[in-house]
This record gives sequence, structure tokens and C-alpha cells, in this order.
Amino acid sequence: MALWLSFHLVIGLLGTWWARRYALNANLLDHPGERRSHDAAIPRGGGIAIVASLLIAALWLAIQSPDRQIWLSCFATGLAVVAGVGWVDDHRPLSASARLAAHVIAAAVLAWGLQLTYGNPFLSLGTFVLAVGLTNTWNFMDGIDGLAASQAGLIAATIALALPGPEQWLAAALAAACGGFLPFNFPKAKVFLGDVGSGAIGFAIAALVSSVVAGQQTSSGLLILLPLAAFLVDASLTLATRMLRGEQWWRAHADHSYQMWARKLRAHRPVTLAYAVWTTMACVFWLTFRKNEFAFITLSLLAWYMATTLLWLYLRRLSTDAPSGIRG
Repeated sequence: MALWLSFHLVIGLLGTWWARRYALNANLLDHPGERRSHDAAIPRGGGIAIVASLLIAALWLAIQSPDRQIWLSCFATGLAVVAGVGWVDDHRPLSASARLAAHVIAAAVLAWGLQLTYGNPFLSLGTFVLAVGLTNTWNFMDGIDGLAASQAGLIAATIALALPGPEQWLAAALAAACGGFLPFNFPKAKVFLGDVGSGAIGFAIAALVSSVVAGQQTSSGLLILLPLAAFLVDASLTLATRMLRGEQWWRAHADHSYQMWARKLRAHRPVTLAYAVWTTMACVFWLTFRKNEFAFITLSLLAWYMATTLLWLYLRRLSTDAPSGIRG
């Protein structure tokens, strides 16, 4: 495992370094603006290194694990679709409908692979919904230094500690690749994930979460939804708020609680670290109590998501009068 982690860490490091140089040469820059949380132009597309790491891992594991070849092949295909449309969007912005159509196709391929592997239509349907949801959630939540990659790294590392088989190695590859990317993105961003990286990371997390649920074969697997709370609550409630206001919710904005809080503090680092602490607590809880009964799982999920919602409301109230400037 140490050699595997080192290999994917190096891919993350060298791949991100290359992607940053490419973005600078190709003028792929995110410039400051009212919908941005930075005060300088930053190259984007560094997440291609994480995608490369995951595709290499999936190919190798498919060769080594014949019983998982279909699932891993469908995962790699879906990942390539999500990353591909993100790469195109990073170079030449696409419409929201075009991106969503690609995400739906990728999610359908992943769900089909899970159905062929486990034969559970309810799990496959849930995987489809989760894949579309998390692909877009990670894209929505990739707005300040280190946030999206650190959350993915924490969740992937936790899954790698608990999940046996090739999925464990895939989760470890994701965690290591995120570790290789983060020095370029935190505490001060030198490159962004870009759509190629953020969407692909969300898709990969959805695949791993579905694998956890499938492997448990009981309702206890649902507790893995705990570490997703910080992102799911912020993304979904912010989206609902924008819909209720009659705004064009699919357009880029800076209305998430993490963005409002970063503006209030005029810094990214404390927000990213606070989200990391909250998710780490959820990961530890999952590792400790994941084998409990259905009633305990249900009550734990309800309590944790209610607490996360209350924190979301508190942060919005705290950040209502946030100043317009922000320091990266």
C-alpha cells in the first residue's frame, strides 16, 4: 500500500505541476470578479492530474480483479466523460445543459456497471442520483483554496481505511492524488482544480460511496452519507435559496455559506480548515459506529444533518454583512 500511495502522490504532484504550466502557456486563467473569491488571476485545470491518477488506478485494478472489471470499466468510462466535458469547458465554456447531459450519461454508465456487478436496482438508481448530484456538488463547492480537494481527500482516505478489495485501493489512489494536488492549491492557490477536476472528484466520491453501501449489503452502509453533510447541505440549501428568489440558479455565483464566510473573514484558510474539522468528525463517527443497527443509523444521520443545517444558517447570518473584498 505504501508504494501505491507514493505512486499516486507523485502523479498528483507532477501532474499538477505540468497542468499549471500548460494553463499558464494556454492562458487558461480564472480572473477576479464578483462571482469569484480571489483577487488575482489563477490558472485552472490542475485537477487533470487527479483524473489521470484515478484512470491509471482503475485500469490496473481491472486487470488484477476480474470480478470487478465491469464496475471498474464503467467507472473509468464515466470518469472520462465527466472529466472530458470539464476539460472542454475549461477551454471554451459550454452551456449548463450540455454539461448536465454529459453528467447524466456518465452517471448512467456507472449505475449500469453497479447493476451488472451487484444486481440491485435500488442501489443502481441511488448511484445514478448520487453521481449526478455529487458531480455538480463538488463543482459548486470548489470556490476557495483547498476546500474541494481536502474534503475529497478526507472522505477517500476514510473509505480506504474501511473498504476491502479493489475499491479500497481506488479510494487510496484518490486520497493520495488529492494530497499531491493540495500543495499547489492550499494555503494559497497557485492553480485551481478546474471543471475537469472538480466534477471528476465528485463523480469518484459517488462511486466509492456506492461501493460502501453495496459492500455492506445492509442499511448500515448508509452511514457513509455522514461525511458528505458539509458539502451536501451547503450546496443543496444554497441552490434552494436561489430558486426561491427566482434567480438563475445554474449560473456561477458566490452565495454559498463557505464563500460568504470567507468574505467575512477576508481569508480562505480558516474556512477550509473548519470544514475539514467538521468532516473529520463525521469520518471518525462513521468508522466507529458504521456497523450499528438501522435505528441508530437513521437517528445519527438525522441529527448530523440537522446540526449541519443549523451551522449553515448560523454562518449565513454571521456573514450577512460581509465586506466585499477578500484575501486568498
